Amino acid sequence: MPKIKTNSGAKKRFALTGSGKIKRKHAFKSHILTKKTKKQKRNLTHFTVLAKTDVKAVKELLAMR
Repeated sequence: MPKIKTNSGAKKRFALTGSGKIKRKHAFKSHILTKKTKKQKRNLTHFTVLAKTDVKAVKELLAMR
């Protein structure tokens, strides 16, 4: 059976934590920043853990079966 390729877009967007959870960046931080408050931009800077409903789909993209 051939090897399963990792999705190139997914490997750039997601990372694994030490405990095996998948972390992601927040959206809405790339452009049109002038109308967003400092607090909003600061809070979007941090990483967050992926929602449970999306874990299965992302693991398939990352070829983690």
